[in-house]
Amino acid sequence: MKLAPQSIPYRALQKVAGVVVVLFFVVNDSEWGFPAAAGATGAVLLVAGAYEVAYYRRFEYELTEDTLDIRSGVISRREREIPYRRIQNVDVSRSVIQRAIGVAAVDLETAGGSSTEGSIRFVTPEEATRLQREVQRRKSAGSAADDGDAAGEDRGPVEEELFAISPRELALVGALSFDGRLIGLLAFAGSGSVPVVSGYLPDVSTLALSAVAVAAVGALFLVSWGIGAAVSFSNYYGFRLARAGDELRYERGLFRRYSGSIPTEKVQTLTVSDNPAKRALGYATLSIETAGYAPGQGGEYGSEAAIPIARSGRVYELAREIESFGDPSFRRPPRRIRWRYAFRYALLLAVLVGVAFAVDWYVAADIPWYAPAALLLAVPPAAHLKWKHRGYWLGEDHLVTRNGFWSRSVRIVPYYRIQNVIDSRSVFQRRWSVATVVADTAGTSSLTGSDAAAVDFDVEEAVDLQSELAGRLQEALRDRRSEVGSFEWFEGDGETDGEGDADAEAPDESPDIPDEGVVRSDFSASTRDYSEPAERVDTGGYAVDRFPSDADVAHRPDGEESSTDAVDDDGDGIDGGDDADGGSAEVGGDAAEDAADDSDGSGEAETDESQER
Repeated sequence: MKLAPQSIPYRALQKVAGVVVVLFFVVNDSEWGFPAAAGATGAVLLVAGAYEVAYYRRFEYELTEDTLDIRSGVISRREREIPYRRIQNVDVSRSVIQRAIGVAAVDLETAGGSSTEGSIRFVTPEEATRLQREVQRRKSAGSAADDGDAAGEDRGPVEEELFAISPRELALVGALSFDGRLIGLLAFAGSGSVPVVSGYLPDVSTLALSAVAVAAVGALFLVSWGIGAAVSFSNYYGFRLARAGDELRYERGLFRRYSGSIPTEKVQTLTVSDNPAKRALGYATLSIETAGYAPGQGGEYGSEAAIPIARSGRVYELAREIESFGDPSFRRPPRRIRWRYAFRYALLLAVLVGVAFAVDWYVAADIPWYAPAALLLAVPPAAHLKWKHRGYWLGEDHLVTRNGFWSRSVRIVPYYRIQNVIDSRSVFQRRWSVATVVADTAGTSSLTGSDAAAVDFDVEEAVDLQSELAGRLQEALRDRRSEVGSFEWFEGDGETDGEGDADAEAPDESPDIPDEGVVRSDFSASTRDYSEPAERVDTGGYAVDRFPSDADVAHRPDGEESSTDAVDDDGDGIDGGDDADGGSAEVGGDAAEDAADDSDGSGEAETDESQER
């Protein structure tokens, strides 16, 4: 399949538009004049158009039985085969210009990827929607479909609308948004660091200049609020969330329209966030983190926002439809930790007063530099609120943490999604004998502080919590492995195709067991050439040896359960049959993350291997 023909001129202009404008004005202002400028511009556009024609002719994509294949490149050819079960998100975006000419961009995100795995730029909107739905259908069904069958979309799962933003909620999204980037830019421009701007500052008295500065700061905050409101309104216009089978689908955007999917089996963390204004009005926001595709990545936070704003009760109701985590009852840090927060705020105020005094002394302006000291009255309630809005809760299947007052986040993490449990203690925390326990997941990085964390708890409680989380992680992994990867051996009296062969079902006598207790396979009847490497089969996640193992197998007396070989995500073998809780393997979070996938894909290959042996 090919790209949309109208993508050729659009891609050409997109790549060289800036160069063409600069080149035209530079050449036009030279001694050659307008004809030379027009000629140079035309030559650049001609070269760009020729390259895009070649790119269009050599770009192909195809939906095969198990993979989406993309072949591209003019000078250097690149071929990619992306397994359906590894595709995590299929995002479709259309800007105003793209909507006008009838094209759309398709981006493919895979589990664990830190960037876009594959891009198809550009196809028609109908083809983009078909690709989005067909990839999910094939991923869910695990079976091939006719590439030209237009009825494939009709066989997909039925969409059930979960949330659609109302005009009132859209207005609240804008009203509660604030973009502080303009403040930093204008503050730098007016500080005197930029000579052109500082030359326009009036030479008036200090009092008048201070009044002007106060008014300017107020106007700056108002303009920043207006910009934030406009951006949020544009991002979340027409927001809609629906469930289709085992995925969540969203649409949003005014000038640039986005649509994408969030696979529920790849959800790592749910985050319910709010601030004092939202809490006063009874609203909150729900966002989702998936493996390798976290909020804020690529500057597109809205792509992962499940609910931009809604009533708090509705937000928690929708969150429980994704992960049933119950009703949390948070355990707070020790009360004495409030003194730590109070000391921190008092130290910050002391620094602020010192800076004001230095400015007053250096500028020789009669300003009340001691005025910030009045904020000391707010230190005790601020410390109490910071302590009050922190805590953690251990549910039956989930860890729930809460942190922050001005920007409060409640994070819900299933135990089996935890990658690592980290006990961290800063220099100041060690002085107070407290620690922080971080539950690291595949969707985030603990270094950024965006993981679920129990902050400032007694060292003894932190150690117990870390041990408890590790234990619950292993238990959750065993339960999940037993649910998605279990199988049964049928021996002795199993039914046949109609003719029972009792003699073939069980051996007449037990094998001879050597003295060292090891049974060695008899390869005398094998047709395999052992001088050649074993054939390997690509299962999408790792390679599995098609032939039986040459290794010696320890003999198990009758009555003991047989063991099977499991393979972790790194490709190393792990013993998965000796566990007393059902024979599941104890593995890390990376292996558990793809447990459901393994049962559909590579897990079948492993089962076949065990049966061959």
